[in-house]
Amino acid sequence: MPRFTNPNNRFVSNFTTTFMLLALLFAVSLVNAQVPVTQISTDTFTNSTSQHETEVEPASYSFGSTIVSVFQIGRFTDGGASDIGFSTSTNGGTTWTHGNLPGITKIEGTGTYDRASDTSVIYNQKFKLWLVETLALSESGGVHGAAVLVSSSTDGITWNNPATVSIVESGGYYDKPWIGCDNHSSSPFYGNCYVEWDDFSLGDFIQMSTSTDGGKTWSAKAQAGGGFGNGGLPLVQPNGTVIVPIDDQFLSSTQAFKSTNGGASWSSPVSISSIDEHGVAGGMRALPELAAQMDASGKVYVVWADCRFRSGCSSNDIVMSTSTDGTTWSTPVRIPIDAVTSTVDHFTPGLAIDAKTAGSTAHIALTYYFFPKASCTSNCSLSVGYVASKNGGSTWTKSVLLGTGINPNWLPSTTSGQMAGDYQSVSLFGTHARGVFALAQAPIGSTLQEEMFSNTTALSEPVDGPEFSSANDKPVPNAHSDHPRRTTPYRDDGK
Repeated sequence: MPRFTNPNNRFVSNFTTTFMLLALLFAVSLVNAQVPVTQISTDTFTNSTSQHETEVEPASYSFGSTIVSVFQIGRFTDGGASDIGFSTSTNGGTTWTHGNLPGITKIEGTGTYDRASDTSVIYNQKFKLWLVETLALSESGGVHGAAVLVSSSTDGITWNNPATVSIVESGGYYDKPWIGCDNHSSSPFYGNCYVEWDDFSLGDFIQMSTSTDGGKTWSAKAQAGGGFGNGGLPLVQPNGTVIVPIDDQFLSSTQAFKSTNGGASWSSPVSISSIDEHGVAGGMRALPELAAQMDASGKVYVVWADCRFRSGCSSNDIVMSTSTDGTTWSTPVRIPIDAVTSTVDHFTPGLAIDAKTAGSTAHIALTYYFFPKASCTSNCSLSVGYVASKNGGSTWTKSVLLGTGINPNWLPSTTSGQMAGDYQSVSLFGTHARGVFALAQAPIGSTLQEEMFSNTTALSEPVDGPEFSSANDKPVPNAHSDHPRRTTPYRDDGK
């Protein structure tokens, strides 16, 4: 079985810079937030082929007092970015160190690929390594996903050149990879890591690969029971079962598949739910990609944007479905961020669960983008919100505004709309949350001003205060999307 190894040479990005709290603390009035926010990174690239200053699509993970976030820097209009950036805090979000991952792109200077995209991060507790997955893109023969890579670090700041998970065959088009690891010491597969991606050239055919040595080498790609999908997220239960929630290839339903033997084989996908989607205004690229996390018991929570609770599919809520086995899923419920009669449109959720909590005491954090008025046209105001639950999603706190007043035209353009990201991220330390999200100001000349931010102080669940429930909310009869469903599989450049 072919395997690929990690080069030994080791680099620290030339652009690594430590941001101290006071140096880049943005005034609340600048982003109109209810809490202060801190810029944690900046786009330092100057290549003329992509858009600057732009940082999009963050993923993050926390372990102990360390948070590692990764994202695209210097977004291209037709897919990918100049490189993958990181911003790491080793003190729970008080200060951050940022830089660029080495060994991926020619633009960064030490890589062989033309662009980078679709990144995610995990900590492997057995091997004590931070692992970052990246989709590497090639421009030869048309921009396409050429390889899936995994970079490693012992501290989240100094990074090795990446190992190769898989290289696409001629005519192929890899898309939307994600990484997850088995961090359960009682699992027979403790330390295994799993990467999911799809091949657009085969109709978003789902592929999986497994590493048993901390991401140094990876198995030959395996099929997920012949299934098709986009944006899968591998999650591992305490007994070692891997459950992968994923959208279908048309982004019209959610589904899941699993492995019970450490990735040796994978089941066919089973249905979670249809997606009833309101088309987001403002020329935004806002896809109904799901977010998913797992609690301490192995229960999976999946969220996505959906309009089934809104009359006429007038706007999206964030809805949630759960499962304890990856096969049987609960009926989606609405997260009660505001009333079903409101004009607010919610999309692009980020989800975190305190890994030490479970079931009716699970602590959940949710961030999301929203437009205060779903039917906005030239006056759309992109905003970022946060809510939390301390009882497994039975009730939710009042929303907190993390940023607002962003004109979509301040964001980088793509072939499928203005882009903040197809996903965003939040991390939990017990009852304290740190979001990582893109905010933007008006461009300076032709230079955009979109960077990565985090809330300056950790968001805590209020001991007292209102709690909101959607237990009495029912879907609208015969609910359906307010636009025709996609009839061709989705790929990263939106085509």
